[in-house]
Amino acid sequence: MITATRQTVIVKPGGKIDIHDPQLPDGAVAEVIVLLTETPGEALPLASLIGAARGSFATPEDVDEFLNRERDSWAL
Repeated sequence: MITATRQTVIVKPGGKIDIHDPQLPDGAVAEVIVLLTETPGEALPLASLIGAARGSFATPEDVDEFLNRERDSWAL
């Protein structure tokens, strides 16, 4: 049987992490997988920026007007 424990930890200098869980039996073999959620100074993923910036149109009507002009410019 496989059991799991999940903890959020802070990486210490030298890339070290400590995991403490009283339910872990002494002498047991465990596999540790490290998933980094954020790295300081790392660029944000593009998906996190979508919708975060201010648009170039002041109102929804301005968007409609722009789209209508574009659509009309494509008409034959």
